Amino acid sequence: MNASDVQGRRIMVVDDNADDRRLQTDYLRGQGYRLYAAVDGLDGVEKARIVLPDLILMDVHMPACDGIAACRLLKADPLTAAIPLIFLTSAARPDERVLGLLAGAVDYITKPFDFDEVRLRVSIHLQAWRQPEAPQPQAPAVAGQVSNLDAMVFRAALRILHEDLAQPPDLKSLARAVGTNARRLNEAFHQCVGATVFDYLREVRMEQARKLLRETTLSIQVVASDLGYENPANFATAFKERFGLSPRQYRQAPSDPFAKAWLDVPVAS
Repeated sequence: MNASDVQGRRIMVVDDNADDRRLQTDYLRGQGYRLYAAVDGLDGVEKARIVLPDLILMDVHMPACDGIAACRLLKADPLTAAIPLIFLTSAARPDERVLGLLAGAVDYITKPFDFDEVRLRVSIHLQAWRQPEAPQPQAPAVAGQVSNLDAMVFRAALRILHEDLAQPPDLKSLARAVGTNARRLNEAFHQCVGATVFDYLREVRMEQARKLLRETTLSIQVVASDLGYENPANFATAFKERFGLSPRQYRQAPSDPFAKAWLDVPVAS
């Protein structure tokens, strides 16, 4: 990418270390890029929605909202989901790298960083992707008047919950994974679907159980296990409390007597 190509291309550096942040911004500005800076994950998320940079360089270990949580929030927002994000961090263990890539990052650069490597990787990812022209903010696909941050937190948490309904993280761990606290996470769920995280998860499990019982020949024991119930009896009790029929009675019904209600909240891909 030559000098004329980089003119006007916007890069956001998110790092709580002022010295590292200054080193990165000064160097990349000298290469011809327009630079923006943020001091932590939430600051980066909020500024990215305004600036809509062409690429984000983000540290992993930051207070309040770390890089992984911030990346999940950015990828949960249709406005920022496509922006390539590179982790530039001392977190170099393979498991940490995998976690970052699964969260949506496109690359990793380890600290202490080499400026030539930073320049090359930034150039590669900018060439591979260009910001759509004049992007417009999109309302979150949830009911009611919901703040952008609530919608992002909700969608990011939803992805994690749906990864493994049988063994979801506890409330505090889930909140930490999306850069917030348990109370704030429950508030976001209330705003988006009118339920707590626990109530939403229970309803998701029941709807998934209903689908598996109706559309597959899996045994009730297997369905119960797949959804995290310790034994079929506990599952049968929960299912009957929710639908008024036992799993066996529901499976034997000639047609599905139930329809989804508030559960139909889209999960961003």
